[in-house]
Amino acid sequence: MTSYQSKTTTTSDFDEKGWVGHINRTLREELQEELEFSVLVFTVPKSLMACDPDSYVPQQVSMGPYHFLNHDVLEMEKYKIDAAKIFQKQIKSPLITFDHLVDQIKAVESKLRVSYDKPLKLGCDTLALMLAIDTAFLLEFLKIYAVKEGRLVGAAISSKMSHLVDLQGKKSSHNALLRDFLMLENQIPLFILRTMLQSQFSSPEVSDETLLAMLMGLSKDVSPFKTSKIAIKTYQLDGFAHLLDYLFRAIVPEMEGEHAGGEEIIIQQEEDEDDKAATFEHSSHVKEAFGKVWGMIRKVNVFKKLTSSRSIKALTKMPLDLVSKVPGVDKLKDTVEKLFFSGEEKDEENPDDSNPDSDKAPLIEEITIPSVTQLARAGINFVPSNNGISSLSFDSKTATLSLPVVCLDINSEVVLRNLVAYEACRAKGPLVLARYTEFMNGIVDTEEDAMVLISKGVIVSQLKSQAEVAGLWNGMDRSVRLTKVQFLDEVIEEVNEYYSQRWKVKAIKFARAYIFGSWKFLTFMATIMLLSMVALQAFCSVYTCSRWFTDIVLEDEAGKN
Repeated sequence: MTSYQSKTTTTSDFDEKGWVGHINRTLREELQEELEFSVLVFTVPKSLMACDPDSYVPQQVSMGPYHFLNHDVLEMEKYKIDAAKIFQKQIKSPLITFDHLVDQIKAVESKLRVSYDKPLKLGCDTLALMLAIDTAFLLEFLKIYAVKEGRLVGAAISSKMSHLVDLQGKKSSHNALLRDFLMLENQIPLFILRTMLQSQFSSPEVSDETLLAMLMGLSKDVSPFKTSKIAIKTYQLDGFAHLLDYLFRAIVPEMEGEHAGGEEIIIQQEEDEDDKAATFEHSSHVKEAFGKVWGMIRKVNVFKKLTSSRSIKALTKMPLDLVSKVPGVDKLKDTVEKLFFSGEEKDEENPDDSNPDSDKAPLIEEITIPSVTQLARAGINFVPSNNGISSLSFDSKTATLSLPVVCLDINSEVVLRNLVAYEACRAKGPLVLARYTEFMNGIVDTEEDAMVLISKGVIVSQLKSQAEVAGLWNGMDRSVRLTKVQFLDEVIEEVNEYYSQRWKVKAIKFARAYIFGSWKFLTFMATIMLLSMVALQAFCSVYTCSRWFTDIVLEDEAGKN
């Protein structure tokens, strides 16, 4: 600015009004560009990329500039060229060539470069030609979905691509391409697809209808959630960024008003690692000592005869709910509850303490909630819902947890991971999908958990085993940031509260805290039991106890007959 002023002092014909007008126009144009153009294609955050690179880096084909000429995907370049030739033959107007389409992309170069969150080193000609070829290949692939939706009657896949693509989508090559097309860094802005596709139809309206059919068919094929059909008009295509954005907005509900709850939260580990290690080591020694004493007790003859009795076995196998309904026992249960739990404070900050089967603290990102099998033991029913993530709810009166039906296949993990990554990069509202995956990671820990949800119809799996289903959810244990999603957090809180209030859970929690957690008490009880059994065996060796045992055996035999 100083140099400009020094220069103007020696210039007598300086046009002040012209200078002011030029600066104002420049500022208005730049402001307008910022309003019209926004980042559409993002790079995957490093924290996610480090977890599973294969889910974010294209394995078969690159789309767009981020992985252009990547050595691992060069083999597919020849098929892209073939697709461009096929696309050129299908252009309606003889006045339009493939070069004209490349020129149209060059005309929006500034908008195109702003659409990517990382500076593009490619020159204008290279960038435009590369995107034109990639788009032609992508549209040729998407043609099968327009055929399925009834928009392209009689259309056929080129013989040069027939081994890669099929209408049924059963070929491994088809699924491999599908996964790559839906990766976050492999997206092509939708306005490029619209520009290219319009050359093959009589009007932009017909072209947009065909593109919309392609997007809807693709969404039906790859969406993990089977929701009702979303009514979208062709003029609304302007609001979509790319393929992944369309799929995301078809799956994830818009959070508005009181349901948004977009406040970020930070989860910290409250236990010191050294303390946890010492506690675990101490617990293992207690279990080992108690196991040895228990093995000695089981070898006592009197104990063997007692436990082999059919009457004793039947008594020990009675469900706890049934025992609690026996006259007199129900009153005893209430008395025990008042005795042990009347002064117990609700542990809201650490609901996983009520988890009787958990031997390890949850991961930093993992929601503290009991697993599916633990919830089922507490009397909670699982009901499938076809209305997507927004239908996830809990009814404490009927102990019913409604979960959206999720369909898992060979493509699901890559699709879910890239949707979660895109949600984190969009920075618009709370991370609803990330919170849902964290919820599923919290309740699905083992194959048994997966099997329960599959049997209830909540999970529809095309994977090879329940272990793969559990592994899919357990593998998605990291996100860029955690947020509060009000309706999901309310469900988590209600489930934890219901679970912790069950008297069976309270009893187990008490036993873990005050009985099994005390090595002195365990040692004392084991010693008392061992001495009692030894004393009883000594007594029976002096005084004949065979008659009493004979009566028990005769009673069992009579019951069998």
